[in-house]
Amino acid sequence: MVSRKLTVVNASGLHARPASILAQAAGKCKSNVIIQVDEKQVQVKSILNIMAAAIRCGTEIELICDGETENEDLETLARLIESGLGE
Repeated sequence: MVSRKLTVVNASGLHARPASILAQAAGKCKSNVIIQVDEKQVQVKSILNIMAAAIRCGTEIELICDGETENEDLETLARLIESGLGE
């Protein structure tokens, strides 16, 4: 298991469009991908789970990957989040 703390930079947080981009990217990962916000853990392969977490701009999250390709998956998804998920 590997993890990294990140800050959400999207002005509107992880609303529908960035949540969709993140869920699609996570769906291609072989490892289990979770975002931890405070005490909540969210399965990242589901757009609905991401949106339900109501993650806002400036929120610090912990991205956790556990599985066969965890290091590569963490790097890919962390870069995507840090880049603002296309926004």
